[in-house]
Amino acid sequence: MRSMNHKTTLTLACMVAMSMGAAAQAPAPAQPPAKPSPQTSAPATAPPTMAPGMAAPAPLSASDKKFMHNAAQGGMAEVRMSELAAQKASDAQVKQFAEKMVADHSKANDKLKQIAASKNVVLPTDMSTAAKRETDKLSKMSGASFDREYMKHQLSDHKKVVAEFRAATKQARDPDLKQFAQDTLPTIEQHLEMAKKTTPKSS
Repeated sequence: MRSMNHKTTLTLACMVAMSMGAAAQAPAPAQPPAKPSPQTSAPATAPPTMAPGMAAPAPLSASDKKFMHNAAQGGMAEVRMSELAAQKASDAQVKQFAEKMVADHSKANDKLKQIAASKNVVLPTDMSTAAKRETDKLSKMSGASFDREYMKHQLSDHKKVVAEFRAATKQARDPDLKQFAQDTLPTIEQHLEMAKKTTPKSS
């Protein structure tokens, strides 16, 4: 009886030891991935702010805007008509005059556009009604008659433009616009003198 109890005890001890060994070798259950902490999340992007020292441009006076409007339309008309003259003029002097008008007024137009953009001013995108009529009239002419009509218009137009720019050099309130008028006036005065001296041939 004691022998059987001893064997039973040994058997139970072996079974317990084996079960403990198997438990030790069994892999630990997988742990669920840790949730990211709210503190580690990326911060929201802050809205852009204006750079220090940047301010909206001051509004222009009505007279300054009117000058810019007239200068823009007049400049466009000079370029359009002179481009036409550079192609159709029969007199060499008239053709040279027209080519200079295209170059000089295109440069002035670009400068005026830059000033307008910096002042939040919208310039006209087309010529005046009177300039359109004159351009249409020139487009239907040719030869010496075209040359005479083109130069006649250039002479009268530059007289008016010179007067407007001279006034702007003294009366413009915006400093950038006044500087533009002062820088451009000598070129326009030169155009006027050239227009006076350019006499197309009669035939």
